[in-house]
Amino acid sequence: MELSVYDIIKRRVMTTKSLDIFKKEGKITFEVHIKSNKIMIKQAVEKIWNVKVDNVRVISIPGKTKSFGRRPFVGSDRKKAIVSLKKGYTIDLPGHFETMGINPAAAKEKEIPLEGK
Repeated sequence: MELSVYDIIKRRVMTTKSLDIFKKEGKITFEVHIKSNKIMIKQAVEKIWNVKVDNVRVISIPGKTKSFGRRPFVGSDRKKAIVSLKKGYTIDLPGHFETMGINPAAAKEKEIPLEGK
């Protein structure tokens, strides 16, 4: 099965931990296709947002086991990727500043550093 770059990146992960990593280190966390690898993720991010990727870290998360009555059910596996960009590159994701409690206009005036290493 051939994956397009838009099939590889599913969505960004918006948790407290991922937002802290973004604020401190400028790394962005995405949920990615389960069959994708680091090279595919790097190429997809570079092609979609026209940036240069420095590093990709991948985390595989096994599905949780739940019970419905007497029958156990295993949820689907997931995969996350933490992407760090090269210096001077940023990704402008819609709604990213709002989730951190920052006004986007104020962020541009104060020039909040949100770029890679």
